[in-house]
Amino acid sequence: MPKKLKLLLIPIAILSLFLIYSKVQTPTTESNPNMAGEKINKEQYPFGIFAGGCFWCTESDFEKTTGVVDAISGYIGGEIENPTYEQVSSGKTKYREAAKIYYDPNIITYDQLLDVYWRHIDPTDKEGQFADRGHQYTPAIYYKNNEERSLATDSKTYLQSTKFKDTIITTEILPISTFYPAEDYHQNYHKKNKIHYNLYRNGSGRNQYIEKTWGEELNHAQQLKLKKQRLEKITSQPCQTFDCYIPLTNTEIKNKLTQIQYQVTQQDGTEQPFNNKYWDNKEEGIYVDIVSGEPLFSSIDKYVSGTGWPSFVKPISEEFIELKIDYDIGYPRVEVRSKLANSHIGHIFPDGPADKGGNRWCMNSAAMKFIPKSELKNKGYEKYLEIFQ
Repeated sequence: MPKKLKLLLIPIAILSLFLIYSKVQTPTTESNPNMAGEKINKEQYPFGIFAGGCFWCTESDFEKTTGVVDAISGYIGGEIENPTYEQVSSGKTKYREAAKIYYDPNIITYDQLLDVYWRHIDPTDKEGQFADRGHQYTPAIYYKNNEERSLATDSKTYLQSTKFKDTIITTEILPISTFYPAEDYHQNYHKKNKIHYNLYRNGSGRNQYIEKTWGEELNHAQQLKLKKQRLEKITSQPCQTFDCYIPLTNTEIKNKLTQIQYQVTQQDGTEQPFNNKYWDNKEEGIYVDIVSGEPLFSSIDKYVSGTGWPSFVKPISEEFIELKIDYDIGYPRVEVRSKLANSHIGHIFPDGPADKGGNRWCMNSAAMKFIPKSELKNKGYEKYLEIFQ
């Protein structure tokens, strides 16, 4: 007897619970089994591939997004050819349920697709997603090139340092492999089987998690509007909080910085002593992060250390400083990073002036930009003029 007919024999109460907490594998009997957008020449558009647990949900969430041309449910990451739903859902393959998202880059960008993706999954769940457990339901982003890899990595890093500070994001970022479209009855399941889909999605706990975690931030249109407002704010004055700071992508950072600036801030490099811009700068002013513009050090706290690098006895404020321990040269050192941009700035050593606390904040000129005292007001740093009074 077909599985669908068997289900019809289950008492209504039991069937309702089953629908809420499980995914029925039965094909739809509706007359339109074709995939969404089949009449659209979607191959002319770029695509991204995202695994976010149940592919019905991932497909549905992206299809609601302006600029998405088509969303295809399917399988990725395994080794056997042309896997079936039964094979993947058994958990015995390396495949994940995923969705292939075709999009119009004139309307929505890849990094904006990432925004949509993160807001519809639990990125900290390494065992599955919501009621669906097993590797086949674990979240992952599949990149086609270094640009997508950088964008995905940057967005993950930003979320880890802001929204998910108290837990670990386990979502993987992986190179693309062969994507196999799922069976026809899985395509547009949220449209063809609305009642069952809504019962399943609600019962899985996905909707509740999204609402609790993101609230008003969920709506992508609102998010884009907020980003525009933040950009406008940044153009009028430097951003000094997470509320207004928008992290740059790796490509944007590369375009913004010189080779040595990129090497120092993004690759934890060290510039040559006595051969850098600010080691002997004696002008009054402040030093800000070269990427974000967040204020880091003041000339008031700068001193001649004889090391050939700009040295300070303390930062302007620890508000913009992140301290970490690194073992890059075999023994522990206290690394200094900027909080908003997460740039590598330098290290702290215990050989500074004893009457000033005993610490030498040894920084790289390439990680900073100097703002002269006379320009602080015009460049949005007026509040720091009080340092020199």
